[in-house]
Amino acid sequence: MPPRTLATLAHSLTVSASQDAALHALGEALAEVDRFAQLALIQYDERRGMLVERIVVTGSTAGKTKLETTFDHLPTRERTAITAGGQFVEFGDSSDEFARLFQLPPFGEPGWLSVRGLRYEGGLTSLLVLYETRKLFGARTAERFLPAIALFELAYLRFLERDAREDAVRTLEDVTQRVHGEYERRLAELEQRLIFASESKRGGGDAERVMALELEVAQATEEARRAARRANAVEATISSAVEQLEKAHVELHRRSEQLRQKTRTLYLIDRVLTLDASTDDPRQLADGLLALVGDDMHAHRCSLMLRSPDGESLYIAAARGVAPGVAEGTRVAIGQGVAGRVAASREPLLVRDVTEAKSHPLIRDQYFTTGSFISFPLVYQDDLVGVVNLANRAMQGVFLEEDVDRVRILGLVIALVASHARLPERLVGALSVR
Repeated sequence: MPPRTLATLAHSLTVSASQDAALHALGEALAEVDRFAQLALIQYDERRGMLVERIVVTGSTAGKTKLETTFDHLPTRERTAITAGGQFVEFGDSSDEFARLFQLPPFGEPGWLSVRGLRYEGGLTSLLVLYETRKLFGARTAERFLPAIALFELAYLRFLERDAREDAVRTLEDVTQRVHGEYERRLAELEQRLIFASESKRGGGDAERVMALELEVAQATEEARRAARRANAVEATISSAVEQLEKAHVELHRRSEQLRQKTRTLYLIDRVLTLDASTDDPRQLADGLLALVGDDMHAHRCSLMLRSPDGESLYIAAARGVAPGVAEGTRVAIGQGVAGRVAASREPLLVRDVTEAKSHPLIRDQYFTTGSFISFPLVYQDDLVGVVNLANRAMQGVFLEEDVDRVRILGLVIALVASHARLPERLVGALSVR
């Protein structure tokens, strides 16, 4: 899948208001990968063991049709794997046969059928079907599309949880209204009978009948009280279930954000490796390496410093958001200042507190706004390559320990690319390092 579509798809799925909208977004992403491939979401009725509805997506268009096909029509091995979920199940040479079972239009040539089960609360809820033409060269569309499918599954489960929460609220309202309605109806009926009996008593009616009606009213009131108590218990149970659903939704959102961030990181790494393979300009490559870590960490102020050939100092190879007086090519002796001390110790430096940050002289200027920064050494095969500095995180954000771990991975990529491209030596002349 072209990496540029992953970030777009993640955003589209996040803002989608319904399952259909999320499926539309997935179909548009598939069209960028393989405009001939067919994508279908098939709803599964576990109680009846039936595939009940099929939504076919082609590009930005979708159509719903009734299916009413038993799940048992699929082979046992494939059916078991689909029920387990979590991966695409391939139908191999039988692809075209079972594509007809799902009522997918034939290609006029052999195709590949892949089916993935989507599970919720321990049960199979639907099937995601991908039907593609066979290719002589290159990877299968199903393989290239796996990151997009994972993003869609997270969004799909979010919609299922929302629907379950809304159903629980509706059930609670219905039960409460029914209990109170029945209570009010019976109470009104008994009150009318009691009034009638009281009037009869004043006219010489049966006193025992009046007492019996009063007793019946008292019993009805008690029954109504018990029914109200049961309704409150049901309400408490449903409220607890709703709370659990909300917690699960928060956790799902957290994992979705983690997956989105990892997808973005992979995209940025792929972009910088592509740049390394396509350019001979050392300054362009240095800017690309800085953009890799700066964009991934959302740092508005960052710099890439490389070790000079004499090994005694670092020089600024690329920077953005720094003070106007700090120019590319400026040297800092190893062992001096923040970056120099990090280069000498080869240990990363994380500062989170504003007061602590002010003790570092290199960043006491008006362009340092968040009170948090990371300075990380770039080392490749035990040789110091340079240092990367990150500050002014977006939205006044603070860098944490987990961010240092992310920079560690990105730093390995930067050090590897810079070493293989001999970037420290080539940039010395290009920047007129002084």
